[in-house]
Amino acid sequence: MELINTFLNFAAPPFTFIALCFLLPPFQILKFFLSVFSSVFPEDVSGKVVLITGASSGIGEHLAYEYAERGACLVLTARRQGSLDEVADLCLQLGSPEAIVVPGDVTKVEDCRRIIEATIGHYGRLDHLVNNAGIIGVSQFDDLEDVTRMRPVMDINFWGSVYMTRFAIPYLKNTAGKIVAMSSSASWMPVPRESFYNASKAAMLAFFETLRVELGSEVKITIVTPGIIESEFSKGKVWTESGMKVDQELRDVQVNVIPVATVEGTAKSIVRSVCRGDRYVTVPAWFKVTYFLEMLCPEVLEWAYRLMFLISTDSTPTGAMGKHTVDFPGAKEMLYPAGIQSADIKRK
Repeated sequence: MELINTFLNFAAPPFTFIALCFLLPPFQILKFFLSVFSSVFPEDVSGKVVLITGASSGIGEHLAYEYAERGACLVLTARRQGSLDEVADLCLQLGSPEAIVVPGDVTKVEDCRRIIEATIGHYGRLDHLVNNAGIIGVSQFDDLEDVTRMRPVMDINFWGSVYMTRFAIPYLKNTAGKIVAMSSSASWMPVPRESFYNASKAAMLAFFETLRVELGSEVKITIVTPGIIESEFSKGKVWTESGMKVDQELRDVQVNVIPVATVEGTAKSIVRSVCRGDRYVTVPAWFKVTYFLEMLCPEVLEWAYRLMFLISTDSTPTGAMGKHTVDFPGAKEMLYPAGIQSADIKRK
């Protein structure tokens, strides 16, 4: 056995390189033509049933609007019924034949079962499951006194998606449906103070890539890895050891000098990619560069993060170089959409 591994240590790299030189060009050409075909003939979701978690705000809310404009029947779920009712009303105005609200908490297994049962009980089918519910946790790991206080980040982001997917799969198989997994570029980017959030999104990425292999062609899966998008987080809403709070100063530290993409454009790109049957979608597209940076020169990326996020003029997060940069006159207007300048967001 050791002899085989020793042989592969020497043989696998050059063999893989030579194989890629011959096989990668035709494979990419094939993918290009398939992409063109799917762009010309995307899936028509008119009349199909789409369930969206975390639909009361942010990306989930605007995904609902995009599906509504395409004529989909909607099931909207989150913990805030009042917000869901408002979203559902607007979806009906935008063209959805029907939009029902099923309040629930994705961290509770029985709530997830009830949401799926309510969907099937009302519509009799399920075509798309959009696992969007999530929160972002912000805290430097060695500053935490009780690490279990960060458990909700994993419970909502990862386990909430797992529970919903498990109950939905039998019905998605019946319709050859799709799962949309809202991971994040944080799944590969070591953003300081976001270790639990990064881990939850990396877990989602690995889980749904594995599930794609297990399900094969029965259920298609699109994994979404957004950059920083206009949302409640980009307005300052974060989970910390003391609970949920709104802190725009901390937002400026964590968003830093990274341009924030609009939620409307992001939702359009995601739904377009899902209807094309894309396996992955990164929004904004330039964020794909960060993946290659992490793979090819992680030391450089880590150095940049330490420089902009951790090296502080006063030993506090708000003294970080990136925070000072966005405090320059006109910087926020250039980097952040106007909508995230207000702290008027729902806190529950």
